[in-house]
Amino acid sequence: MTTKCMAGIDLHSNNLFCAIVDMEGKRVFEQRLPCHLESVLQALKPFKKRLEKIAVESTYNWYGLVDGLQDHGYPVVLANPAAMQQYDGLKHADDKSDGFFLAEMLRLNILPTGHICDRQVRPVRDWLRRRMGLVQKRTSLILSLKSLPTRMTGRDLGTGRIKALEPKDAETLFEHPADPLITRLDLQLVEQLGQGIKTIEAAILARVKSLPSYQVLQTIPGVGKILGLTITLETVDPQRFASPGDYASYCRCVDSRRLSNGKKKGENNGKCGNKYLAWAFVEAANFAQRYDTACRRFYDRKKAQVNGIVATKALACKLAKAAWHMMSHNTDYDAGRMFPKAKK
Repeated sequence: MTTKCMAGIDLHSNNLFCAIVDMEGKRVFEQRLPCHLESVLQALKPFKKRLEKIAVESTYNWYGLVDGLQDHGYPVVLANPAAMQQYDGLKHADDKSDGFFLAEMLRLNILPTGHICDRQVRPVRDWLRRRMGLVQKRTSLILSLKSLPTRMTGRDLGTGRIKALEPKDAETLFEHPADPLITRLDLQLVEQLGQGIKTIEAAILARVKSLPSYQVLQTIPGVGKILGLTITLETVDPQRFASPGDYASYCRCVDSRRLSNGKKKGENNGKCGNKYLAWAFVEAANFAQRYDTACRRFYDRKKAQVNGIVATKALACKLAKAAWHMMSHNTDYDAGRMFPKAKK
């Protein structure tokens, strides 16, 4: 009888290390390969019928390798490096040990895995992530423009005035010719970035606006167009989470403290989860506590007990759990279920 095998691939930007073990833990193959699908397929070919699973480390360049392996019939899982921790007492560790560590955890069925997003959804989700980067760059330029008049003339023009400026207006703000030049170039960049942001938003909405999850998420207090898009595309399938608590943990909305005998002994892995969903629900909580009465009461009660930051995070956690229920059952937001004591 042919012994089944498990493979671990430690992935880097320009090369990878492939390690294979059998079901008894014996090392049967090891090789460093270039990050080319053809090279990996050639190396795995003798083991194709024996390979039970392949674990690929989740790095920024996993798309092509994982998609290619799946297209050729290999069962692939995505290893979550944020949730893995090797033994701290190791004297020496390298790519070889990392590759076999992945294969061994896969063999023991204890490998923390990540979600392999649907290929049709993934590019649209990446558009939204790229939009966030453009927004951050645009905001940075606006803040730089806002500080320049203050530094040179002592006058604060205000963010609204800065956003309303056109490149031709730069000549009237300063006396020295160097300052209008910088201002004009920055205003041109702000305008171009704004156009790019609108283009990406239109393309995303054309693909996503018909999805049920996006429609129901719009009913959550504090969730608008962009936050609704972010939650929809970063979650994709809420059923992959066993409970609303698991989803809130994935959104980084739960406490990561490590306690013993009622005393704090340290922090657990607070970065394990989705940073985009963490941002989205904190943003939603900030808007909700401003404009929704029930959310404001909850926030004020928590703030009186702890502080504003913890209260915002607590509200974000409740919104995340509500979003999980809404996406799972395709139902609108119900303040009575969100705050049952307030309803009474």
